[in-house]
Amino acid sequence: MRSTQRVAVSVAVVGLVAAGLSSCSASSGGSSGGSKTLNVLMVNNPQMEALKLVAPEFTKATGIKVNFKDLPENDLRSTASTEFAQQANQYDLATLSNFEIPIYAKKGWVADLTKYTSDPKSSWNGKDFDQSDILKPMATSLTVNNKIYGEPFYGESSFLMYRKDLFKAAGLTMPANPTWQQVAGFAAKLKKGSTAGICLRGAVGWGQVMAPLTTVVNTMGGTWFDNNWNAKVNTGGFAKATNFYVDLVKKYGEPGAAQAGFTECDNAMIQGQAAMWYDATSAAGTLVSSKYGSEIGYAPAPVEQTKSSGWLYTWAWGVESASKKKDAAWKFISWASGKDYLNTVGGRTGTGMGWANVPAGARASLYTNPNYLKVASSFAQPTLAAINSADPNNTGRSTHPPVPGIQFVDVAEFTDFGQKVSQQISNAIAGSTSVSSALNASQSIAQDGVKAYKK
Repeated sequence: MRSTQRVAVSVAVVGLVAAGLSSCSASSGGSSGGSKTLNVLMVNNPQMEALKLVAPEFTKATGIKVNFKDLPENDLRSTASTEFAQQANQYDLATLSNFEIPIYAKKGWVADLTKYTSDPKSSWNGKDFDQSDILKPMATSLTVNNKIYGEPFYGESSFLMYRKDLFKAAGLTMPANPTWQQVAGFAAKLKKGSTAGICLRGAVGWGQVMAPLTTVVNTMGGTWFDNNWNAKVNTGGFAKATNFYVDLVKKYGEPGAAQAGFTECDNAMIQGQAAMWYDATSAAGTLVSSKYGSEIGYAPAPVEQTKSSGWLYTWAWGVESASKKKDAAWKFISWASGKDYLNTVGGRTGTGMGWANVPAGARASLYTNPNYLKVASSFAQPTLAAINSADPNNTGRSTHPPVPGIQFVDVAEFTDFGQKVSQQISNAIAGSTSVSSALNASQSIAQDGVKAYKK
């Protein structure tokens, strides 16, 4: 979960509906305007900034005006959870992730979009939306009971990025499918002076340290909970993975790892201060144009007991059930998540434009587009392979809680207990507590967090 797109959040998805919370005013994105006006709540990431720049073209083509309210991710999640839970109808649609959408769908907070996806007449330009072109893992993560509740704007999995020149100088060869033990061995040999052998997130946050760590937990046979919601945090594969992760980053990782997230590791790779980095596939777009861009290689997420271990994340469009403008909202979605939009952004220059900046990770056709491959040839196929190998309903574990999610547990309470556990793990990385103590505290936190689900 990319930092500028998916930073750690401690806001519970459904815990913000207490009386007294104020709604946004019409002037800040509220339900002003008539049937030809949409109010859109979205995260203020670079891809969304580019979308705002070209949105007037959507208005010109459809006559539908779009009012955008863009917020930092923490604020976006807080506002969206209140908006959708209350069905306040201040916004017609919002950027939601594959964490929120299944939860919201089960509560009836987001609209079923299934009928629109197969009706060309409902789209912005009268053409087929081509739902079959949406990458299957992304579509699956936004589908509940065979009904589609969201359409991805862009998405990601995770993979291992590494400096080919440093590997060559050290006489090392990256395997086609590396294991975590191999990666640890490489990190030990590659750590030299101010260059870290590997960069791994250690910062507090369920979307920071817990995102990569949970994928290590998965592949080492661990799980947050078994299928009866018994916490398994201080035992088995979870304990093994956490000990491994903390030891790896403390011995061979970046300085100040307990405060490092996506942005810090991204900067370390750009500045030549790390030989490897395990993180979001979306990072490749920033690395390819950096000083060492031509020297960066990409390998699948390291494994141990499973065939693959990458995560899955997407920012997607969800329509509020209370919206009275669902048809217009779909027209916007069919434009913003459609094939033509990629060509619109890719074919232009300027802030946020160009093929390196198109919202990737959502449509299969992008990965056969020659214009995109000209700038993304080094990482396009590794990215596609990583996403296609990620199954939100099956991480390869023998036992798991009865909810989807790879790098998260898809219950609203996870934003609270996942955040608290992340603090414990970050403390262990900082050396202010032992891994054993951190895991014992986390066991109690996790079990208490799901007490509502225990039979």
